[in-house]
Amino acid sequence: MTASVNYWIGIDLGTSGCRAVAVDADGVTLADARVGLPPPECPAPGWSQQDPALWWVAVCRVLRVLAAQLPGRRSIGLAVDGTSASLLLAGLDGTPLGPALMYNDRRAITAAAAIDQAAPAQSPAHGPTSSLAKLIHLAAEHTGQHDLLALHQADWVSGRLAGHCGRGDWNNALKLGFDAHRLVWPEWVRTCLPTRVRLPEVVAPGHPIGTLDPALANELGLSSATVVCAGTTDSTAAVIAAGAGQPGDAVSCLGSTLVLKLLSPHPVESARHGVYSHRFGDGWLAGGASNSGGAVLLQHFSLDEIRALSARLDVSRSSDLDYYPLPGPGERFPRYDPALAPRLEPRPADRGRFLHGLLEGMAAIEAEGYRLLRALGAPVPRRVISIGGGAANPAWTALRERALGVPVIMAEHQEAAYGSARLALSVWPGMPPASRGHK
Repeated sequence: MTASVNYWIGIDLGTSGCRAVAVDADGVTLADARVGLPPPECPAPGWSQQDPALWWVAVCRVLRVLAAQLPGRRSIGLAVDGTSASLLLAGLDGTPLGPALMYNDRRAITAAAAIDQAAPAQSPAHGPTSSLAKLIHLAAEHTGQHDLLALHQADWVSGRLAGHCGRGDWNNALKLGFDAHRLVWPEWVRTCLPTRVRLPEVVAPGHPIGTLDPALANELGLSSATVVCAGTTDSTAAVIAAGAGQPGDAVSCLGSTLVLKLLSPHPVESARHGVYSHRFGDGWLAGGASNSGGAVLLQHFSLDEIRALSARLDVSRSSDLDYYPLPGPGERFPRYDPALAPRLEPRPADRGRFLHGLLEGMAAIEAEGYRLLRALGAPVPRRVISIGGGAANPAWTALRERALGVPVIMAEHQEAAYGSARLALSVWPGMPPASRGHK
């Protein structure tokens, strides 16, 4: 069968749904499918959990729809990305022992305090939302059970597709304490866990971990020879989709929050500033996330109003407003200050000028973020690739380009699922690497 009839699949599990994309050998999208997911349950303040069975139903549905759109073609490989630090505890056969704690679950406060005593200062495993804090908390709830397996969202789905669980990738494993420099589980991580808890075997994103379970392949309409690859986090998959590949390539995600990623030849870390680095091909992906972003805009404007007012802004002139837009008190990056108050005064009567000031303030935060990454040792951005809902706003783009002093472009591909499909494609002999993580 020729390469022209082959396809590769990327699956993205997000907070509100699951999407799958199929691409050909040239990375051209052939088909896509998506289904919604119910919101995570929040049984108590700071809690966020979800039944992994919901993920599995969604994954099977999108794969069936995808296969039905591609009759006569053959699936070759697939990779899965999931939300970073969403973790579950399972038996050795992969059966979940309860709901998964989602990326923003903050209940593991006691576990986080124990990690603070054991972990190096720069470790991304600090904090109650880290994977390691969640694992310690979950293990304490299952004291009578043995051989417990820690799995991230992407780990569990990939393992179930392949018919065996127990492997993860070094991007998801970062917040579980995995040493991405030496590619080992450090001893301090094991001392935080009871001996009955097993950590996943960690491999490079894109590394083949098996082939699709034959019975499942038949049910889904896919080839049983489909290679299941180790996945990655949703944000890393989005960077792959955006096409970043050279040191100095920066990716800004303009969503509810403002997330910055910058390719660097060496790791950049500062726990004090919320900055850490993922391995990315032969380099590193350094970044941080501000609480500023689209959520602030939606507190004051509807989407239609943002579009209408943005089209009339004169971005060649300053708003003369010095805002630090936040949805509420507290900032993570580029300033770490849990008590930092939003600065949204003075408030002009002209709503267009108010929007101008907000967009200008967020552009200034973005520029400050990249300056901080540079001060910590990352390269100067040579271009900024924009993804997320705000990437399509020309007025904001113009303000950002002026603040950043480098070209700002909108990514052709913005879906994390597309990045995961490129990750799967990169494993095939003769295909481009897509920053898959292999040396």
